[in-house]
Amino acid sequence: MSALEPDACIEMYRQMVLIRHFEELALKLRLDDRIHGVVHPYSGQEAIAVGVCANLRVTDRIVSNHRGHGHCIAKGADVNRMMAELFGRRTGYCKGKGGSMHIADFDAGMLGANGIVGAGLPITAGAGVAAQLEGGDAVAVGFFGDGATGEGPFHESLNIASLLKLPVVWVCENNQYAAETPVAAGLAAPNVADLAAGYDMPGVIVDGNDVLAVYAASREAVQRARAGRGPTLLECKTWRHHGHALRDVMPPERRPADQIALWQARDPIPAFETFLRTHGLLNDEQMADIGLSIDQDLVDAVAFADASPYPAPEEALEDVFAL
Repeated sequence: MSALEPDACIEMYRQMVLIRHFEELALKLRLDDRIHGVVHPYSGQEAIAVGVCANLRVTDRIVSNHRGHGHCIAKGADVNRMMAELFGRRTGYCKGKGGSMHIADFDAGMLGANGIVGAGLPITAGAGVAAQLEGGDAVAVGFFGDGATGEGPFHESLNIASLLKLPVVWVCENNQYAAETPVAAGLAAPNVADLAAGYDMPGVIVDGNDVLAVYAASREAVQRARAGRGPTLLECKTWRHHGHALRDVMPPERRPADQIALWQARDPIPAFETFLRTHGLLNDEQMADIGLSIDQDLVDAVAFADASPYPAPEEALEDVFAL
């Protein structure tokens, strides 16, 4: 049995289902041409955002990447404002001008998603410096994909975090592909976690489809960071259910069928449902009720977005800090 309280397990399940339903709805809305821009679905990776953020406080900060909706939700962002941002409306987190890849909620400790691969890592290091200067025990968490390990900012950020013993947890969501490039074709080391040794920090491999395993590993890393012992690199091995990104049509599937079948059988939500049933925390009817409640919340979020105004043309240059 997990050391987590039953209510905490149930809340983690609710968040995982909310992320999955939000993402599947976002895909449908994009295909129906009701929202625009690029959507990078997080479906299949829910256990990572939820397992990590369950260890965090509002005063802890996270930084996301282009596949960031799950991180936003797990850190406490409002799905109404998220949906409004996808609809390009003034009530969205970026006043309708940021879109899917730039959602941020500073009040929740979510410093923002980022459309540039690897660009969130230096921001995470900066958040670690800020936490250190503030003198408390806040931590910073940087989420990134396996493809970011080939970018210079990854190496620079891990190096400076180790040198300064920053209170940072690096979370690599290794979903086996950087867009359509298999991880083995872009990474010389057998595992992303192996790279941690070069920066004198722990490197930990986690089953990214097991929310309780993610929770336990990230808890240890967060405690290490809070104690002033420096950063940790977590590699959460996982799988995204859909293609890299959705634009106008669903992209063709290019990954091997046997690999898809293997990972789809390890879907993190049914796996956690089995745990919850086995330990008497939820039954099928209760889980169905949670799903129905979430679906109604998302219907309300779409209605909120639809009823919200678009930003006025003269607002285009507001909130612009550099040209």
